[in-house]
Amino acid sequence: MQINDSHLEVTETAGTPACASRDSWRIKWRYALPIIFVHLVAVLACLPWFFSWSGVVVALVGCYVFGTLGINIGYHRLLAHRGFSSPLWVERLLAILGVCCMQESPVVWVALHRQHHHVADQERDPHSPLASFLWGHIGWLMIRSDNAENGPSKARYATDMARDPFYGWLEVHENWATVAMLSWAAFFAAGFLTVTLAGGTTPDAIRFGSSLLVWGAAVRTVVVWHLTWSVNSVTHLWGYRTYDTPDGSRNNAIVALLNNGEGWHNNHHADSRSARHGHAWWELDVAWLTIRLLMLLGLASNVSLPSRKALARRSASRPHSIGSNV
Repeated sequence: MQINDSHLEVTETAGTPACASRDSWRIKWRYALPIIFVHLVAVLACLPWFFSWSGVVVALVGCYVFGTLGINIGYHRLLAHRGFSSPLWVERLLAILGVCCMQESPVVWVALHRQHHHVADQERDPHSPLASFLWGHIGWLMIRSDNAENGPSKARYATDMARDPFYGWLEVHENWATVAMLSWAAFFAAGFLTVTLAGGTTPDAIRFGSSLLVWGAAVRTVVVWHLTWSVNSVTHLWGYRTYDTPDGSRNNAIVALLNNGEGWHNNHHADSRSARHGHAWWELDVAWLTIRLLMLLGLASNVSLPSRKALARRSASRPHSIGSNV
């Protein structure tokens, strides 16, 4: 299945999104409560009882396995933009890894992201930071807005995803959230069983299992959340512009290094379907390198590369601007 998202390109000059589209008194408790809860569980990592070096390692590895493979490559470059094709089992696996990041179902995530590209930094953008940095980073998830209603977004931007039985099943009864919670239980169970099978005591097993849950699930989830949200907020405010896109997207090296390539956001907006976001030789894109590995293994094909024609058309005619706002 191929998605040509060229029709989602913005054709009007970007303007400041209207603030009237959101209601500060209507909290989205469906998102607000889980976000608060996971942050509170992650704070337990500050307590010595929950600390273990194994937990720290699991969290760091998890940021790549769930964040880079699941969100950056699975949800974003594969499902949202169809930047490459892969065997069905690989696509499903990447999607499940993304689900474990608790960033909504694949259908909703893809719909809102495609909507963002369609109207980037305009009034209908679900999370433009031009309204305010906090709005673009997390506010749009916590406060109701006409711009980020799941139902209308899915109907317009993700009908191809909604028709797929697997992704449809994840939508039914919030099955995606159940899968995410089961992954949390798996972290505790892995730690508990490891100590128990090694002959340890039950209290030690509970403590080690809890450390893996707090670090490997909660801390990792919070880190991946903010890394993903930083692409929505930071890279539309600060950085340099290689291409003259009609939105405020920017390349931000710090976000790109922390987020394994997602921070080359101006490059991405200039050619959204490309599976490669780092265009210059020094723009490190770990997610792209991972896709290259999948290609060598025969697990990725029909890979879309930066279009020279499209990029030449959008080459900026003005000097790069670093650290400036739109």
